[in-house]
Amino acid sequence: MNLPLIGLIGLIIMVALFLLRMPISFSMLISGVIGISLMINPTAGLGLLGLDFFSQAIMYVITVIPMFVLAGSIAFEAGIGNRILKFAMTLGGRLPGSLCIATTIACAGFGAICGSSAATAAALGRVALPVMKEYNYDLSMASGSIAVAGTLAVMIPPSTIFMVYGILTEQSIGKLFIAGILPGILLTVLLCTTVMIMCIRNPMLAPLGPKMTTKDKVEGFTGIVEVLILFLLVIGGLFAGWFSPTQGGAVLAVGVAIVAIVRKSIKGQGFINALKDSTKISGMVIFIMIAALIFGRFMNQARIPVVVQDILLTIDNKWLVYIVIMIVYAIGGCFMDGMALITILLPIIYPTVLALGFYQI
Repeated sequence: MNLPLIGLIGLIIMVALFLLRMPISFSMLISGVIGISLMINPTAGLGLLGLDFFSQAIMYVITVIPMFVLAGSIAFEAGIGNRILKFAMTLGGRLPGSLCIATTIACAGFGAICGSSAATAAALGRVALPVMKEYNYDLSMASGSIAVAGTLAVMIPPSTIFMVYGILTEQSIGKLFIAGILPGILLTVLLCTTVMIMCIRNPMLAPLGPKMTTKDKVEGFTGIVEVLILFLLVIGGLFAGWFSPTQGGAVLAVGVAIVAIVRKSIKGQGFINALKDSTKISGMVIFIMIAALIFGRFMNQARIPVVVQDILLTIDNKWLVYIVIMIVYAIGGCFMDGMALITILLPIIYPTVLALGFYQI
């Protein structure tokens, strides 16, 4: 039996299911179970399905996901994104593309609470897009800046992607959070710089924003001071070892809830909506993780990582191999969101990278 061929057929089936608009988790799950059933027997495939669902669902480390997702959902319902945007607008001042710059900064700030790119883009999009339309911003510039800045939540901790990556690869989630701070800040600065350059070259894209007084700046800062303290407390606590990532998520969720109650920015229905949303999102993320694990077992059983490793070993320059891997990630990212991309490619690329010894670079 040609195992790599079965693995390739499984990949084709999974892509075909994507094109048929089947949810990503079910696509990976079906491909993995069918593949293992063909390579071993149907009993093994169905047995692995039940075993992995049970063993992964009871893992303590998975509780980190609903905690941070709940914090983000409460922040969304409490309108914290509005206050972050207001403060960011005072920082942007009358710079070229100031509202786009403010939105980028706000997305970075809200992403530091939420951890979800989709939620960040949705929360800030509802607030920032009407304001930019009011000031006659080019629609492509306005919507594009929101869409791109929303992805900052992937890098800036607490990132849902970091949590999934840490669980799947058994890495320290706290260290991943710390490692994402500087790259996240750098990416935010680069996005703001890009907006400024585009607006300087073509002023019609973004007229000058409103002039902010000292009073506006003070009010903007007081609106986010509690959120800033919470973020520093959680990240600092993780770095100092005061609490685990799950405990940090709980601290953030409770802290955001207290801020929302004190400011009277959320009511009982808002909390109910936050609980509903966090339950749906957490369930989706955990289901995708389990499906990715089963699909990864299928890929390993089919020796796909070994085949990829043999192909890459024919390339003498290890940096060229690294570039090839990044290109694969980039191509995949053109067709799916970050969560789907990382869960699909990790079962193939991560074992290959370890086998090649890239951890020594």
